[in-house]
Amino acid sequence: MKKITTLSVLLCLLAGCSKLTVDNSVVTNFDLNRFLGNWYEIARFDHRFERGMDQTKASYVLREDGKVDVLNTGMKNGKYSEAKGVARLTDTPSLLRVSFWGPFYSDYRIMLLDDDYKYALVGSGSDDYLWILSRTPQISDDTKDRILTEAQRRGYDTSKLIWVNQ
Repeated sequence: MKKITTLSVLLCLLAGCSKLTVDNSVVTNFDLNRFLGNWYEIARFDHRFERGMDQTKASYVLREDGKVDVLNTGMKNGKYSEAKGVARLTDTPSLLRVSFWGPFYSDYRIMLLDDDYKYALVGSGSDDYLWILSRTPQISDDTKDRILTEAQRRGYDTSKLIWVNQ
């Protein structure tokens, strides 16, 4: 019985059985080719994969097979760190599925995107992950306020954001 309970809990976690408390719906006007390239991570929710990292950036490059190579870089304790992954497109263009660990994919939801693709608010399939990205290492106070207002409207606790030193 203990094995069945453990297996049930594990399957529930993998399937995302937790109740979603935020609006993580995606933008409808998305052009992958305009999104490709380099993005600076302005802010993020804390999570173990990037804990203690600064100067974080993400680079997206379209592959011949239609998938997207993802390269996340940053500095941790004065040392360069990188993580390579791949993103698959879905039937919803602004909802990608990203993997850094073999067959395990997670939602990458583009929830807010500047008309000129200068900044973005990105979430996941849960309320545990949130990123603010920009084409430049800093954003203006007006842009920051606009993004935070949208994140709060969607139910995210923006006080949990870590502002990345670029």
